[in-house]
Amino acid sequence: QVQLVESGGGLVQAGASLRLSCVVSGRTLSRYDVGWFRQAPGKEREFVAKISWSGGATAYADSVKGRFTISRDNVKSTLYLQMNTLKPEDTAVYYCAAGSRLVRLWVPRDVGYWGQGTQVTVSS
Repeated sequence: QVQLVESGGGLVQAGASLRLSCVVSGRTLSRYDVGWFRQAPGKEREFVAKISWSGGATAYADSVKGRFTISRDNVKSTLYLQMNTLKPEDTAVYYCAAGSRLVRLWVPRDVGYWGQGTQVTVSS
C-alpha cells in the first residue's frame, strides 16, 4: 500500500511559479516510480512528470519540459513538482501518483495509487 497526500495548489497569474508537494508513505516505495498527472475540466487525465523513487531518473511530458521540475526528498519522503512560467493552459487538478517502474511515459492505467488532487489555477 502507498499513501499520497498533495499540497501546494493555488491561484496564480501567468508567468508565476508554484511548487506542489506530495507526502509519500508505504513500505516498498523503492519498487515504484512516483509522479504527477493533471486533469482539466472536460479533458482526460494526462501525464505530467515522473521520477524513480530509488534511482532518480526523470521523465516529462513535452508540454511541461523545460518549465516543470520533478524531484523527491527520500529523507522527508516527499515528492515535489516545481512549476515555473505557468500558463493558463496549465490550469487543472494535479494528482500525485505511484505506479509501475517503466522506461516509457505513464498512462493512467500504469498508476496503482492516487492522491486526492490539488487545484492549480493560472489566470491570464
